Amino acid sequence: MTRFAGGSRKQMSLDGAWAFRHESGAAGEAQVPGPWQAQFPELRNAMGRASYSRTFAGPELGTDEVAVLHFGAVSDRAVVRVNGVEVGRHEGGYLPFDCLLPDGLLGRENRVEVDCHLPDGSEDFAEIPHGKQSWYGPIGGIWQSVVLEQRARTHLTRLDIRADMTGRMDVEVNANGPGEAVLTVTSPDGRVLAQAQVTMTGQAKSLQINVPKPQLWSPESPALHTVTVTLGRDITEHRFGFRRFESRDGKFFLNGQPFYMRAALDQDYYPETICTPPSEAWLEDQFTKARQLGLNMLRCHIKVPDPRYYEVADRMGLLIWTEIPNVAQLTEASARRLKETMEGILARDGNHPCIVIWTLINEDWGTRLAEDASHRAWLAAMFDWLKARDPSRLVVDNSPCNVNFHVKSDIDDFHYYRSVPERRSEWDALTAEFASRPAWTYSPHGDAQRRGDEPLVVSEFGVWGLPDPKEVRLHGAEPWWMGTGASWGDGAAYPHGIEQRFADLRLAATFGNFDAFITAVQGYQFANLKYQIESMRAQAPIQGYVITEFTDVHWESNGLLDMNRNPRSFHAAFATINADVVIVPKLARYAGWAGDVLSVGLSLATGGQTLPEAEIRWEVEGQSGRIAVAAASALSVMDTKGLELDLPALGPNRVLTLRLTAHVGERIVAKNEVEIALYQRPNPANLPSVSAPQALHPWLTALGVTLAAPETADLVLARVLAPPDVKALQSGAKYLLLADGSGGPTLRSDAPRRDPPMLPWQDGANGIPAGPDSLLPNMSLHARHGTMWRGDWIAGFSWIRRTGAFAALPGGPLLDLSFDRVVPHHVLTGLRSAEFEGPVVSGLVVGWVHKPAALIASRRVGRGGVLVSTFRLFTDAPGVDPVATTLLYALIATAAEFPVDPGV
Repeated sequence: MTRFAGGSRKQMSLDGAWAFRHESGAAGEAQVPGPWQAQFPELRNAMGRASYSRTFAGPELGTDEVAVLHFGAVSDRAVVRVNGVEVGRHEGGYLPFDCLLPDGLLGRENRVEVDCHLPDGSEDFAEIPHGKQSWYGPIGGIWQSVVLEQRARTHLTRLDIRADMTGRMDVEVNANGPGEAVLTVTSPDGRVLAQAQVTMTGQAKSLQINVPKPQLWSPESPALHTVTVTLGRDITEHRFGFRRFESRDGKFFLNGQPFYMRAALDQDYYPETICTPPSEAWLEDQFTKARQLGLNMLRCHIKVPDPRYYEVADRMGLLIWTEIPNVAQLTEASARRLKETMEGILARDGNHPCIVIWTLINEDWGTRLAEDASHRAWLAAMFDWLKARDPSRLVVDNSPCNVNFHVKSDIDDFHYYRSVPERRSEWDALTAEFASRPAWTYSPHGDAQRRGDEPLVVSEFGVWGLPDPKEVRLHGAEPWWMGTGASWGDGAAYPHGIEQRFADLRLAATFGNFDAFITAVQGYQFANLKYQIESMRAQAPIQGYVITEFTDVHWESNGLLDMNRNPRSFHAAFATINADVVIVPKLARYAGWAGDVLSVGLSLATGGQTLPEAEIRWEVEGQSGRIAVAAASALSVMDTKGLELDLPALGPNRVLTLRLTAHVGERIVAKNEVEIALYQRPNPANLPSVSAPQALHPWLTALGVTLAAPETADLVLARVLAPPDVKALQSGAKYLLLADGSGGPTLRSDAPRRDPPMLPWQDGANGIPAGPDSLLPNMSLHARHGTMWRGDWIAGFSWIRRTGAFAALPGGPLLDLSFDRVVPHHVLTGLRSAEFEGPVVSGLVVGWVHKPAALIASRRVGRGGVLVSTFRLFTDAPGVDPVATTLLYALIATAAEFPVDPGV
């Protein structure tokens, strides 16, 4: 069943052009390997049945030879006929299978036909392992290579190798007949290290081989050995590596050495071929970029990749965490298929040293762990079965998120997504709680089998950026996948038309041009990942993480690379923060007043290295210093006394860059940078006078704002508009409405009227609610919580146009970490596209520039006008947060400048 490299077997590739016909009537020439969805636009989402056929020349077989058709993978079911004779059937779209051809079947010219069936939703698709086909579209047909192979009549069918770092090899040999099998182990440079012989009787035979002091396989030295098996005339070669990956006391070890996991989720999808790698060179290129990014592992997500994926990872020293493709419903049939799939994965891929972790279920997909005790029992039994089948690797039962959990696992992992600065406090709280090994990661139903020493891993986290549409074009045209994604993220995941939406919203007035916008949102992605990685590295119990994700996949735009494997703007810098040894800065605030002292906590996370005494050197605008770091063991976090930074007293508002390097002697072992927003204290002398609610008087007085009666004030500050306020506006008043949600869920204190007709099924509601266009100030206030504006997985990109009084805010245009104390929890809607270059001073868009909303916007109301802001300016005591203070001054100044209509 397994296809082997090298040896005596002659092979004829049957890749190339095949005649193809789908049951829908679509027909033509299909390239094998490759799913039909990648080759026929009209079949992009088609499932069902299809047939392939081609002719081939028959090989000259010796008297003791047989011909075998080897299929890498056909999705999902296949019936194979040669010259009209059925020679094989197979079920399972990710695994290889062999068709032994009967003697005398082949002639000089031969015809092979393959009938494929990918069940759809009306059949049993929910019960077959299908992975992300329910997300990115189906994969049907012959999507891996086809080979006609000549073998000796008695031949090896499978060789399982478990090679430990001690040099012990546990080997199981399978053959289709009797004979003497000689096994020869050679080193990476071809030296013979050991030999063994076993008598085959038609049954599997196990043996042990010992190689003294072997070269070990690791990312730094991916030493691959070879076992050559000679069984009569059948000679095969098998690559493997000596290594041990294990966990002890809550930590990972590779070959006995401490190991910190720096991984990324890899969906293993490709721009034109979907799941078929374009070439081995393509895989080598993307894995080279993975290493450039500082990654030491990829989590190949709920699919079985092309075998070349693992072969290249073996050669290049990249660790792999592999998962069974999920089903959608756990039944007797799907449970059988899941186990058969895992058995097939072991048969095909078990010898690869790069694979160190297996996952059975991802995020409870297909199971219902919270509600069904039988599913939890099945999962624990599957864990025990797989550990017995392969004790050389770690096993995750269910890689959980939200309300699902582990039952029995080698790793205590969890998934969570939060954007910063929008949800910094939530991210910090979640990370700290996860580091405490909370009860909620395991079953609460009394059946959890938790040891308590499983390594903690944040196995999914991250945030969206966006690729440059010019760089993902194929053959000069927009790729087909840019027309997908409309049903995800409430429409925010739809790529097509992004440049037009950018233009329609006049966002060039804020970002300069579209290219600058793309650079900015990629910078936002980097800033998020940087902060989140540093916060995890600050927690010593957390022993690794998995970034979502390695590459973009179609509409899903959170990759470190785009779909075409082009790097993001931060590619060169990323390995600095995604490193084994990391300087971890800890700041309560990322903004400070000029002349003040800012406390910067500093730690050194050692990763897999033991470090002697070291020092952290720092520099910012001519200031510099050194901070001692005590000697540290591997997988630890060493705190220092930190840094009391004297912020420069002079100069304009600006962003300071604090540069940090960690040294052992003169050797630099880590680098980092921290951006700090520096603010001069604004002068309130020239501010307009303000009328405000009594509750805000102490706060405004402390900031030096001049208070006045409504009839004499230059500006009225309100938390919500009452009917008298609307009348005042209509008469020419100027208002600043601080609509941060504390004044209620709407901008108006009076209940919104409703329009006829009466609708009795609305449970007594008096008509249809009035829309924002019919209710002054023609805007609606919405809480971000529970909406796509909240900022989880699909990012919302929030900005302030730094013009006029808002030019006092350094940085931009996107909100950075210095804004985390003021980031709005509410947004404004009802604005037209053209208003985003004028009345909308601050706003946001979600994903591929969808769901535009305002955070600061103005409206004329009668002869007067109102400036509405949703920023939270009262989180801290007055004057504590430079961003809140400066933003309030800018809002007051801007609102007071609103031109009053003299009237008719």
